[in-house]
Amino acid sequence: MKISENWLRTWVNPAIDSETLSNQLTMLGLEVDEISPAAKPFTGVVVGEVLTVEQHPDADRLRVTTVNIGTDEILQIVCGAPNVRVGMKAPVATIGAVLPGDFKIKKGKLRGMESQGMLCGASEIDLEDKIDGLLELPDDAPVGVDIREYLQLDDHVIDISITPNRGDCFSIRGIAREVAVINEITMNEPALKTVAATLSDEKSLEVTTAGCPRYLGRLIKNVNTKAATPDWMSQALARSGVRQHSILVDITNYVLMELGQPLHAFDAAKIEGTIHIRQAVANESLILLNDQEVKLADDVMVIADDAQVLAMAGIMGGASSAVSDTTHDIFLESAFFAPLAIAGRARRYGLHTDASQRYERGVDFELPLQAIHRASQLIQELAGGEFGPITTAENLEQLPKRELIGLNQTQVDALLGYHIDEEFIDAALVRLGCQVERLAAGIWSVLPPSHRYDLVIYQDLIEEIARIHGYDNIQISLPVLDVKFAAHADQFELPQLRQTLVDLGYQEAISFSFADEKLEKQLNPEVKPLRLANPISSDLAVMRSSLLSSLIPCVQYNLNRQQSRVRLFEVGLRFDYQNAASINDLKQIPTLAFIAVGSKHAESWHAKAQAIDFFDLKGEVETILAAGRVEATYVRSTRAWLHPGQSAEIMVDGKSIGYLGRLHPNLEDALDLSATWVAELDQSAVLQTYVSSFTELSRFPTVRRDIALLISDKINVSEIQQLIGKTGGEFLGSTWLFDVYKGQGVEQGKRSLAFALLWQHPTRTLEDAEIKTGMDHIIQVLEDTYQATLRAS
Repeated sequence: MKISENWLRTWVNPAIDSETLSNQLTMLGLEVDEISPAAKPFTGVVVGEVLTVEQHPDADRLRVTTVNIGTDEILQIVCGAPNVRVGMKAPVATIGAVLPGDFKIKKGKLRGMESQGMLCGASEIDLEDKIDGLLELPDDAPVGVDIREYLQLDDHVIDISITPNRGDCFSIRGIAREVAVINEITMNEPALKTVAATLSDEKSLEVTTAGCPRYLGRLIKNVNTKAATPDWMSQALARSGVRQHSILVDITNYVLMELGQPLHAFDAAKIEGTIHIRQAVANESLILLNDQEVKLADDVMVIADDAQVLAMAGIMGGASSAVSDTTHDIFLESAFFAPLAIAGRARRYGLHTDASQRYERGVDFELPLQAIHRASQLIQELAGGEFGPITTAENLEQLPKRELIGLNQTQVDALLGYHIDEEFIDAALVRLGCQVERLAAGIWSVLPPSHRYDLVIYQDLIEEIARIHGYDNIQISLPVLDVKFAAHADQFELPQLRQTLVDLGYQEAISFSFADEKLEKQLNPEVKPLRLANPISSDLAVMRSSLLSSLIPCVQYNLNRQQSRVRLFEVGLRFDYQNAASINDLKQIPTLAFIAVGSKHAESWHAKAQAIDFFDLKGEVETILAAGRVEATYVRSTRAWLHPGQSAEIMVDGKSIGYLGRLHPNLEDALDLSATWVAELDQSAVLQTYVSSFTELSRFPTVRRDIALLISDKINVSEIQQLIGKTGGEFLGSTWLFDVYKGQGVEQGKRSLAFALLWQHPTRTLEDAEIKTGMDHIIQVLEDTYQATLRAS
């Protein structure tokens, strides 16, 4: 909605500039989309009076005029406007004036005649041209007065975005109320004069729909519909984005913009009999003021007489009853239509009118009487007429009800999270137009005003208190929660473990806890199997000490049946009876084991066959450990059944929780197996309880440095990485090996290892000197510990 700042300031005029006023409105929830000047900047233009007009001797279309601008000097100005005449008043751009577009007025000659300025049309001072020629000013315009001051061109047009819940702000009065509240000043409403009835004539009314709880009308006769709209009204409407029509339409539009109440004037001579406010009969037709013919549905409310439909109630009038230049008598309508009776109807017919926009959101149900008095006052002043009494049809039971709302200080403090004084709350609600009764200290009973449909529950009142107190004053605080959270820790559980292995491409095997004694001894020659007293069969005669005793026969079974790629896992018990003096000392250890034979990936068109290697298996073990939030390191394994160079112990906190690697080649040959990869871990070490935590990510850049070392090939890379991590300082985030080299240029018994080191600070950018200090420390420690040297590039 667009409004004139000058018009607004006639209602409420705080001692603040336009920008501050705009910011206030935005912070009140009435977002200002744009604030623009009513006219572009220009200077040096005053009101002038044309004294003489003579024909230019050398140009048929030019006139030589003399003009009084209120100084001792009378100006000679050459003018080509067709409407220039003696006695008229018009804007005069004097010598040195600068017009919009940086057009400067200089003394000059037109066809040999000197011209000391320029008589201006409307477009030359950034106004709309309504006629071809000069802008004609009223006869009482004071000569010599700056035209910006006279036409109030230093005004601003404020474009405000009104939210759907604030229908009360679709008017100068509504916006003024908000400005008055926030600045704690009084609003200056125009004096409302009631126009007494001089006629007894009136139209009878009949309301047969619940959508119109209140309808007012007034018959006005002998109205001068040809009267000119005064400049102050035209100016106010134009700056509100409303197009000028005739005097009656302009008055109803002016009251609409001023008070927010839609009005409509019917030509009384075109109304037959009683005025009916009713629901449309299905498929009734109406030609609207915009010449659009509509077929009405029965849920559309209409204004009708005894013969025809006159208007779509609350949306648009009909062409058949519209006022015109020949109209003498009018019927002026002012009504309250229920929002739900209007909502959606205009859009259904592709209409969007000022009236429907307001009725859909809710118009003050106490406003129709004030508006009809205000319109009557303006009609009498500007167009004359004889006035009949105001006729009213209403159903008080169907009018909106304003219910009392209970509010207390505790609710305010709890919802806002900070304290606002009782005195401020009380004063703010009163300034908003509420009827406030203080029942006790910090306890109120509040009755919202009739124009505030959105105030229904106590939370609405608290929103208003916060809004008036100022969003910028809302204190930042966390809500107080009187809740004691139970200690909670996440658990990596067996179903998740199984699913992780399935996702890695393994299938679960379920087998007996018994094994073949021969296989047990092949796996571990030192084992002394615990025999069963009554075995199921000879190949299931002992208790298994490793789940591999169960998985290897499953692999053999599948390989013998043309399954070249086998990946199996099992979760179950293995038995430790090495130090068992009796059956009571037997330890049952929950264990995870998995075994893989064949290619890394299943046969496919998009990947070549590739054999599994140690790092594939290690990656799968690390995936399982990561799922359980277990951090492990790896050292070379010495288990007899594993390949001595392709196997490792899995270490957690310095203790082995299992192993991974390839079966010993001799064992593979004995079992008639190709390369077979196995891993076995204690379930209890994998299925850990953990507490999830989050460390805030740094917004600052990382710094990478690379280091290449010549170091003994007997030293484990993991040991080197751990040492780098311990000595690199608290801001060394991660390190990894990215290159290994042995060969020419590297002496026997050594290898070249290249590590990447990544630093990052959580709250600032690291300095080069800090990185250099960390690097120097790492190099020195590596030299001292492992006799490592930097490798020259």
